[in-house]
Amino acid sequence: MEISEIGEFGLIDRITRDMPLRQPSTRKAVGDDAAIINYGPDRDTLVSTDLLVEGIHFDLTYVPLKHLGYKSIVVNLSDICAMNGTPRQVTVGLAVSSRFTVEHIEQLYAGMRLACEVYGVDLVGGDTTSSRSGLVIAVTVIGDCPADKAVRRSGAHDTDLICVSGDLGAAYMGLQLLEREKVASAGQKDFVPRFEGKEYLVERQLKPEARADIVALLAREGIEPTSMIDVSDGLSSELLHICKASDCGCRVYEERIPIDYQTAVMAEEIGMNLVTAALNGGEDYELLFTVPLHMHDKVSSLDGVHVIGHITKPELGCALVTRDGNEMQLRAQGFNHMAPAENSATAAPADPHNEETAK
Repeated sequence: MEISEIGEFGLIDRITRDMPLRQPSTRKAVGDDAAIINYGPDRDTLVSTDLLVEGIHFDLTYVPLKHLGYKSIVVNLSDICAMNGTPRQVTVGLAVSSRFTVEHIEQLYAGMRLACEVYGVDLVGGDTTSSRSGLVIAVTVIGDCPADKAVRRSGAHDTDLICVSGDLGAAYMGLQLLEREKVASAGQKDFVPRFEGKEYLVERQLKPEARADIVALLAREGIEPTSMIDVSDGLSSELLHICKASDCGCRVYEERIPIDYQTAVMAEEIGMNLVTAALNGGEDYELLFTVPLHMHDKVSSLDGVHVIGHITKPELGCALVTRDGNEMQLRAQGFNHMAPAENSATAAPADPHNEETAK
C-alpha cells in the first residue's frame, strides 16, 4: 500500500492504534496538537514536535534562511497555543547537506533566536547531523498550562459557536505570489519581484506568528474554549479534525469567514475562488476554537476574533453554508504531507550558495 493512499493522518492512526500508554503521567498522547503530561498537581506539561523538510515545506529560492529559522520555531509554538498553553522551551534537530556554509546556519539560527526572544522561550538543546538531500529541521517545543486546563479537539458540543482568530487564506496567497515570481525570474539575472501592495501576503507566508496573544486574551476575558486547534492545513481540515474528535457536525457560513483585502485581490488576479483559498490554503496558524452558545455576546466583542458558525449533531454532517443559503459538504482538501511529489507545496530545492537565496 502506498502511503499516499491513506495520507498523513491515516498513517498516524495506523501506526499508533496499538500503542499502549504505560506511564500514569501521560494524560493524552497522539491525536491533538500536543501531548499532555502531568508530573504534579498544579500544571500539565505540553509537548509537540514538527518537521520542516526542504522541497516539501519550503523552497530556498525565495525563503530567506533567517525567515525560515523564525518560522520553524513559531509554527511549533502555535501547537502549544492551540492547546491553550504557554510555550516555555524548544529543542532543535538539524540535518544539513554540504551545500550549506557556517554563515548559512548562522543566519538560520539568527531567525530562531529572534523567535525565542519575541515569544520568551528558551532554546535548550538539540542535535545536528549531515544530510544527503538538503536541509531538514526538527523542532520540539515544551510548554505548560494549569492542570486539566489544556483544550483538546474533542470537547465541542452541539450548539457551540465556532470562532477563528485573524484572517484566512493570506499565507496561501503569499505562497502563490512567491511561486509566480519564481517562475517569472527564470533566466533573468537582475530580476526584481513584484510584491508592491501585497507585502502582507508575503509576510504571512514567510514570517507567520503564533497566536499566543489570543490565548492570553481568552484567559483575561474568562473564556474557556471547549475545543481548539491551529489552522495549519486549512480551515476545512481543521474543522473536520474537531468534528471527528468531538463526534459532532458543523455549519460554517461563507459570509462570516474573515478574509483580508490583499488576499481577495490576489485570488482574483490568479483566477482562484476566494473561499477555496480560505478553506483549504493552510499555514495561517490562526486559532480555531469553539465556545458555548451563551458566550456569544462576549466572544463576538473580542478584537481579532470572528464567530463563523456553530456545532451541530453528528448526523447533520459538516457543511459550508454559501451566501445564497445552499449547503456544501466540507472536505479535507488542505495540504497533504503524504501526497505524491507532484502535489507538494514547494518546488525543487535551491542552492543556498546563490547570493539571493542566502540573504
